[in-house]
Amino acid sequence: MTSLAPSVTDPHDVHRARRDRLRAALTDVGADHALIGDLVNVRYLTGFTGSNAAVAIAASGPDDDRIATDGRYVTQVSEQVPDLVGVIGRNCPAILLGGFAGGSVVAVEEHAMTVATWRALGADADAVSPSIRLVALGPRVEQLRMVKDESEIELLRQACQAADVALATIIERGVIVPGQTERQVARALEWEMYACGADDISFETIVAAGANSAVPHHRPTDAVLAAGDFVKIDFGAVVGGYHSDMTRTYVLDHAADWQREIYDLVAAAQQVGREALAPDADARGVDAAARAVIDAAGYGENYVHGLGHGVGLQIHEAPAIGASATGTLPCGAAVTVEPGVYLPGRGGVRIEDTLVVREGVPELLTTTDKSFSVI
Repeated sequence: MTSLAPSVTDPHDVHRARRDRLRAALTDVGADHALIGDLVNVRYLTGFTGSNAAVAIAASGPDDDRIATDGRYVTQVSEQVPDLVGVIGRNCPAILLGGFAGGSVVAVEEHAMTVATWRALGADADAVSPSIRLVALGPRVEQLRMVKDESEIELLRQACQAADVALATIIERGVIVPGQTERQVARALEWEMYACGADDISFETIVAAGANSAVPHHRPTDAVLAAGDFVKIDFGAVVGGYHSDMTRTYVLDHAADWQREIYDLVAAAQQVGREALAPDADARGVDAAARAVIDAAGYGENYVHGLGHGVGLQIHEAPAIGASATGTLPCGAAVTVEPGVYLPGRGGVRIEDTLVVREGVPELLTTTDKSFSVI
């Protein structure tokens, strides 16, 4: 069973521990170095947030680790990554590759590279040093990122809290009412997330009213909210680079019986999905448990997406929870549970939470009430 990554309080210690875990994996691919160019993975391993960087992790030990960035970030890299030797230049992967000894085996993120970059680094016998051999690292950093340490989970809590408070605030202020447009509600909610401490928004806020709520990823328009509408709101906040994700669906002014029926069905499926989260649970099986509730009610064809996904430094990251998912859920994974039923031309419901897989009961990070609500 995968255990939760240890909590380390000093941020530089956090990043050193992550690099050490990747270092231990280099023996699996027989590499002397890992060359990391995906900027999300660079941030995870070092804390660096600039727009151009690469990091080299040495199997021989941390003294040989390096980070490269360009001249715009000389001050930033020294402040954010004081424990690594910095190399300054524009073509970061090639600069680091050029510093490796002849005969080195270098593991690269082939899944995150363009063909042009791969060729430039030497996959077509045009290497900086012809004796350097490139091998595939695979998604090993992404696999490490699946298990959140307690410092990451605390940032996720803060991001979820900013979103929770922002939604409660705009409801209290009477923003979600007939006569407002989808776009007005979305922008008000986004502004309030910033006011509640968010550094950014997780993605463009989805506000979908009436028939638009049957579109899973509808983009807000100037459509006007009306009495009797479903209003589906899917949104999130970013704190310290970590994303929250939550969906709530309301009815404006008065509700019809069919709306309550669909809402109660999705709520039941969502509860089953949450309860199925456990360390080592089969990701496909978790999806199937929630999907079975909707299938049994005859709405299977109206549930058109997977149950959830991982969240962290990206809004969508491993592990996936869906009908085609593979693998199991590690303890410490932060995931969403978000079933939905969508009736074209009428309306739809999605209910989504962000949770952390724990021993026993999963930790719920999004705390906004999920009861059927007419506002």
